[in-house]
Amino acid sequence: MTNVLLTGYGPFGNTPVNPAESVARALDGTVIGEAKIVSRIVPNVFFECIDVVSAAIAELQPSLVVMLGEYGGRSMITVERLAQNLNDATRYQLADNAGAAPQGVLTAPEGPVAYYSTVPLRAMVKAMRSEGIPADISDAAGTFGCNHLMYGILHHIAQKQLPIRAGWIHLPHLPCVAALEENLGAPSMSAETATAGVKLAIQAALEHLEDINEPSASRLQI
Repeated sequence: MTNVLLTGYGPFGNTPVNPAESVARALDGTVIGEAKIVSRIVPNVFFECIDVVSAAIAELQPSLVVMLGEYGGRSMITVERLAQNLNDATRYQLADNAGAAPQGVLTAPEGPVAYYSTVPLRAMVKAMRSEGIPADISDAAGTFGCNHLMYGILHHIAQKQLPIRAGWIHLPHLPCVAALEENLGAPSMSAETATAGVKLAIQAALEHLEDINEPSASRLQI
């Protein structure tokens, strides 16, 4: 049986409960076909998070890595297309959980400008939409911790020439977070729906080594 490494960030910034942690914990140990999901909760700290996930890759030898994070303001589960080699936390007026707020700092000074995800984006989105779960492809992973970890792991895999596919999924606020005064009006999604969506997305990624060749219509605004 092969392993799927599923990672999720915990609380950070103005998010006291992170859907990424909720979903990762809910799916830990789930078996899909011949693959077992093994979850890790990752510290929301620049560079340390890359080290933690890299160590988990060395330990588990997964065939697939799916990383989760929250993107407040989005109404759908979004599968990221690319990660850029840039950290700019100050534009969000946020620091990581160690108090660092890098501005204009590269994740890998010797690395390329960006990496494409290596998971089948269109197949994953189709699988979620087919079961009534709103989902889309995103071309903007931001410049905070999520983009940082996605880039760092894709760079690690490329440098080590590992036979591993990897990608990122962003989740909307949980309802309890969207109900906070500072977030009123923000869209939300229950942990149960987000968990079902991520499970479908992982299943599609396992079933499709190459992406499906059909359009994936989009109305994503951010």
